[in-house]
Amino acid sequence: MAKKRSELGKWLDKRGLKQEWLVIETKLSRNTISDICAGRRTPTTPTLKRVMQAVRKVDRKAKVDDFFDI
Repeated sequence: MAKKRSELGKWLDKRGLKQEWLVIETKLSRNTISDICAGRRTPTTPTLKRVMQAVRKVDRKAKVDDFFDI
C-alpha cells in the first residue's frame, strides 16, 4: 500500500528531494516535516513561511496554495 502524501510530500518526491533536505533548510523537527508531508498536520504561519522559503530555493514560482488549502 502506498504511503499517503500531501502536495508538499509529492512535490519533494517528484524532485527527488528527501524530507531531510527540508528539515535542514527549515531548521524544523523531523516529526514536524514528516507530519506535514504525510498530511497529518497543517503548518502554522511561521512554519509555513519557513517551508515556503526553502521550497522557493528550488522553485521560485511556488505558491502556498500549490501545497496547502489556506
